[in-house]
Amino acid sequence: MARTMEDQTVEQLGGPSSVLARQRRDHAEMDRYGTLADGEERERVLVEVVQLVFSHAFAEETVLWPVVRRSVADGEDLTSRVEEEHQQINDLVADIERLSPGSPEREEKVERVFALIRQDIRDEEDLLLPRPQGALDAVRLRRLGTAWEAVRRSAPTHPHPIVPRRPPGNALLAVPLSLYDRIRDGLGLGFPSAAAKRVLAGLVGLLVSGAVAAIVRQRR
Repeated sequence: MARTMEDQTVEQLGGPSSVLARQRRDHAEMDRYGTLADGEERERVLVEVVQLVFSHAFAEETVLWPVVRRSVADGEDLTSRVEEEHQQINDLVADIERLSPGSPEREEKVERVFALIRQDIRDEEDLLLPRPQGALDAVRLRRLGTAWEAVRRSAPTHPHPIVPRRPPGNALLAVPLSLYDRIRDGLGLGFPSAAAKRVLAGLVGLLVSGAVAAIVRQRR
């Protein structure tokens, strides 16, 4: 039986640039939130972890899970299980973004979402990711790592209920939503108010409309 990723060396995972090594580094970052004290630092790290979780999951669903479904016999069942966890995390974080910091309901949802993140990490490292490791050589794992990293760096960083979990639907919606999220992140609006969200949505709508108009003009 394939061995969990947790106790393997980087070389066994295909080298530092392989998709498996990149996944494990992200997982370690995601798990640091629970070790921090209360206060502004905890809230700042919560925002950072949320941004990482969503870009990481998007890259998995766009680049890696299709390969798993093609490469291993039970890839469909394994990826479906993880996609369900991703959707639960998406829904919980969407609720967290609507609630005031420090409220009991918000804290309860924060605890639940990080318990789910830890469960997702274990399901991926113990059950899912060792399977393609046995089916793909180190060169392929490194190529996947390059593609995965490129998608992760340009992916949405917050929950969006309209985004499908699988390509091509998720890829088609990624550009405008990623633009929205990264403007929001650049302005330091980790969990913005409803009014701020409306302003940002209008700005992104204008930018997307301008980009589409430019493409149409070039094709004439």
